[in-house]
Amino acid sequence: MAQHWPAEGIARLILEGFDDYREHFRQITDGARERFEQAEWQATQQAAAERIALYEVKVGETSARLRATYATDELLDVQLWPLVKSAYIDLIDLRLDDELSETWYNSVFCSLFSHDLISDGCMFIHTTRPSLRSHERPPQTRSYRPGGRLGAALSAILDDYRFDVAYDDRAGDLERLEAQLRESLPDWVCKDPELCIELFAAPLFRNKGAYLVGRIYTRDEQWPLVMPLLHREGRGIQADAMITDEAEVSIIFSFTRSYFMVDVAVPAEFVGFLKSILPGKHIAELYTSIGFYKHGKSEFYRALINHLASTDDRFIMAPGVRGMVMSVFTLPGFNTVFKIIKDRFAHAKTVDRNTVIEKYRLVKNVDRVGRMADTQEFADFRFPKSKFEPECLAELLEVAPSTVAIEGDVVLIRHCWTERRMTPLNIYLESASEAQVHEALYDYGLAIKQLAAANIFPGDMLLKNFGVTRHGRVVFYDYDEISYLTEVNFRVIPPPRYEEDEMSAEPWYSVAPNDVFPEEFPRFLFADMGQRRLFNQLHGDLYDAAYWKTLQAAIRSGKVIDVFPYRRQERELTEAIQ
Repeated sequence: MAQHWPAEGIARLILEGFDDYREHFRQITDGARERFEQAEWQATQQAAAERIALYEVKVGETSARLRATYATDELLDVQLWPLVKSAYIDLIDLRLDDELSETWYNSVFCSLFSHDLISDGCMFIHTTRPSLRSHERPPQTRSYRPGGRLGAALSAILDDYRFDVAYDDRAGDLERLEAQLRESLPDWVCKDPELCIELFAAPLFRNKGAYLVGRIYTRDEQWPLVMPLLHREGRGIQADAMITDEAEVSIIFSFTRSYFMVDVAVPAEFVGFLKSILPGKHIAELYTSIGFYKHGKSEFYRALINHLASTDDRFIMAPGVRGMVMSVFTLPGFNTVFKIIKDRFAHAKTVDRNTVIEKYRLVKNVDRVGRMADTQEFADFRFPKSKFEPECLAELLEVAPSTVAIEGDVVLIRHCWTERRMTPLNIYLESASEAQVHEALYDYGLAIKQLAAANIFPGDMLLKNFGVTRHGRVVFYDYDEISYLTEVNFRVIPPPRYEEDEMSAEPWYSVAPNDVFPEEFPRFLFADMGQRRLFNQLHGDLYDAAYWKTLQAAIRSGKVIDVFPYRRQERELTEAIQ
């Protein structure tokens, strides 16, 4: 039967579905330039969400077409799918996006079969591409050699990266950019006759910005280079900054950001280019940063199974206060946490399991403005039992027996999310210096404000629900109570009617489910009085209902508020609201 089974036809249909997905992906991505030029910011947000949703839509369409074309008994005979994989390898061998097509195949396979049938014989648990790829080539870049004349090189860059909207103050931008570059690089570098600026040929678009990305290098050294461009409605394009600090460029490509839109004919080529200027980034994160989040998930999973196979690392419970909704475990040597939903929540929590799932999926589709960790959702993870510390496994089995099960020597995790591991803010503050406390609390308040500017209200803003990244940024990571800011009713506590009201344990005023009283924040957020006073000095406006209502009014009016992924002398929110 195997020789007559239509393996090649099924493989071709899977690839046709991939081509359809890629074409729609390109159409959405290619529209980013026009949306930027036309300052269509709401359309920009809609396009970002549409592109994220596109993958699952197209996988569903491909699966439906397979089921309509082939009889169930032949299509779902898993014993014969190695033939489909073999035929598919032949079809994708010369493609320029072959690694993405492997991930697509895996997605279609998983849509047809239960996860307990996953194997490397039927799908691409390990990639076949590195040993077969013969089309690798240098990335498409533009090079500029200043020869001691930085201003002229920068002028040539603005000439080459023109838009249908003129630059607002081209001469002023060039003067400022040259000054920033000279300030950030050693003087001898700027004078080096062999200095070269290399930029990827296509701009990267995200939110309200366009980004020129590349590097600046001499014979012996290199620095990453990002030049953000802004469109100031009614004024024109502004070349905003020259960023050469690797940590700051890394933040621009952070796991807390929305995905870039960029025209890349050869994804592996561009990811390799990014990796060369950001060597500390894992390729999974780089694929994800340009919208290929499913392939980023594949690369993450491969890195995880390789780590487990090559180390003695074992899962432990993540440090920090135990969550009331989620249970969190981690691998000490792998910079990720794994989050599962508990079977029973603490009494203080009013959400249910389905609501928690909806909240976490919501985060994937909104602008995370650098303040919410991206998540990857997995089903049916299987790990060797020997890879768990006994105390960790016992706790997981106790709090989530419907999600965690033991099958012989294997631990089955039926459903979980993965997130980048961070130091919980409450733990960070325990050992922080005075200067570090000041900086962390300032960034904590800024994180809350930037989330609000993106129409996100965290809900539970306790310190334990925020983490500190390796770059010292404060990021929110507990999503079971988030909501859109515009859904919240911010209120001022009414004055007591009688003296007895103030002594009562119960409020003397009605409280609806979506009511929030910002003046109550200090006592809920800070047990430490010193931290409470400091935060009041830094961000006391968060305790005022009027502050939140001003943001709500701006968002309801259709304004998309600027939140920049790089330092702009702390002008972010004041500029945006004015």
